Amino acid sequence: MAKSRSSTVFFCQSCGYESSKWMGQCPGCKGWNTFVEETLSKSPYAGAAGAKPERRDGGAMPSVLSEISVTEENRISTGIGELDRVLGGGIVQGSLTLVGGDPGIGKSTLLLQVCRNLSSTGHKVLYISGEESLAQIKMRADRIGDFTEGMLLLCETNLGTISEVIRTQKPEAVVIDSIQTMYNENVSAAPGSVSQVRESTGVLLQLAKGLGVSVMIVGHVTKEGTVAGPRVLEHMVDTVLYFEGDRHASYRILRGVKNRFGSTDEIGVFEMREQGLKEVLNASEYMLDGRPENASGSVVSCTMEGTRPLLVEIQALVCNSNFGIPRRQTIGTDFNRVNLLMAVLEKRSGIQLAGCDAYVNITGGMKIMEPAIDLGIVLAVTSSFKNRVLSPKLVAFGEVGLSGEVRAVALAAQRVAEAEKLGFDTCIVPYVCAESCRKSRGIKVIGVKNVQDAMNSIFQ
Repeated sequence: MAKSRSSTVFFCQSCGYESSKWMGQCPGCKGWNTFVEETLSKSPYAGAAGAKPERRDGGAMPSVLSEISVTEENRISTGIGELDRVLGGGIVQGSLTLVGGDPGIGKSTLLLQVCRNLSSTGHKVLYISGEESLAQIKMRADRIGDFTEGMLLLCETNLGTISEVIRTQKPEAVVIDSIQTMYNENVSAAPGSVSQVRESTGVLLQLAKGLGVSVMIVGHVTKEGTVAGPRVLEHMVDTVLYFEGDRHASYRILRGVKNRFGSTDEIGVFEMREQGLKEVLNASEYMLDGRPENASGSVVSCTMEGTRPLLVEIQALVCNSNFGIPRRQTIGTDFNRVNLLMAVLEKRSGIQLAGCDAYVNITGGMKIMEPAIDLGIVLAVTSSFKNRVLSPKLVAFGEVGLSGEVRAVALAAQRVAEAEKLGFDTCIVPYVCAESCRKSRGIKVIGVKNVQDAMNSIFQ
């Protein structure tokens, strides 16, 4: 047998971009001085064109697709309804889940609450921490509640030791906090490096699939909000969850960006309290709490997060600019989209915004890119420009095109039903969706064909 040979490659520490030579700026994330050199071991047949690998007896054979039997995956409820919703019904046996988020956002607290619920229902859980001591975890656990004997703790970073403990204890669920602290002795790189993260995740993936253990790993994020380490990390796992929100505020949003066992559009809303994270069952009411009264530039719109309609408040502030170039700023939505909508207002409605500063904010810390909130942004900007207060019982949604037309959006009836449930009495919708939305009798539905129709129906 030929000996394995090693080679050196360069990885970006921010996004995991791989290069054969060092570069000052990463082509992937545009970061400067982020490349590090690492040594990789290669098989003698890896990358050798035309090389024929040796045959081994008992090798895997292809299967006929029509002969493969499909069984419903076994799921374990976490005891947290919002988390189960994002996961698609619970934790799948033998799955590998990645939870990412900013420092202090509540990742470890959420997973510790999951461990508490699983252990209290008779499941054996192993919590492995490479960042905290046993005493620190115990102090945090005491704030959450009482734990049963099915909850096991281990403070270890050596992946070989961790693998042996998992095989010996045979837990049903394992939490790794965090993957950047794990160390594989077979990889000659520092913990947290690209090679270590990739190889450690590979070992955990084999344990999850081979032993049928549900593994949940915590991942650090970069300043851009993505999971630190190689991008292949997100491809290897079955589910990727992101914890969003301001760690100085009480709300938290758990968003699924990848899920092989369910939808990727669902979100879960939590409130951080002293005893841990509490579910927010009515997210729309929570997001609209504290709305200003008799204030111009405030409009409620509706967006869809998976199968859940969510009402959010859109705030706009338009004032005369003191500089030659007006300032435009957005929080929670696409900056370029807002500039486009303001151009439509100038061209199609004759509202002169060229000499005005404009600020648009989606309250509640939400980041919404759905075009359905276009009409809400247009009305909020116009309300602030004209200094006209809109009705607090008004909801508006619809996509706005460059010609000023208001285009249809998906699931319009569900959006109107959510507004009616929360006590709103008027809803402005695209004209093509108005007929299907008028089935609800408790709310007035106004269908508009273009932006000017929406203006006429409100600013009379």
